[in-house]
Amino acid sequence: MLQIIKNDIQKISKLSTEPPVVKELKKVIKKVSADEHLDKDWEQFAQYFDQVHGQFLQRLRAKFPQLSPKDHRLCAYLRMNLSSKEIVPLISISVRSVEVARYRLRKKLELEGEMNLVEFLMNV
Repeated sequence: MLQIIKNDIQKISKLSTEPPVVKELKKVIKKVSADEHLDKDWEQFAQYFDQVHGQFLQRLRAKFPQLSPKDHRLCAYLRMNLSSKEIVPLISISVRSVEVARYRLRKKLELEGEMNLVEFLMNV
């Protein structure tokens, strides 16, 4: 999907005759390209992470099939015992968004209020 969007923006950029518009469109293209690289980096990270953590992500997928790929990523970072502030630059969202994601993850995992999310993930 990102590749299609990137191609469309490139077509629009070629049609435009205004330098400021072309400049801004090129910035967007660079952002999309950077995001494509992040996805590839995540796939490689996930392979290494599973090797180090005894197939954690595979066990997580099997035990909780309702989790999304973003949930898996958050779980991996939490398993590494990273704080919300440390996770922010890794997934490019705000601290508040990480906290909301943690809350939603707790609901998907059906955790009780007193159960620590990180401890739970350490035992998966």
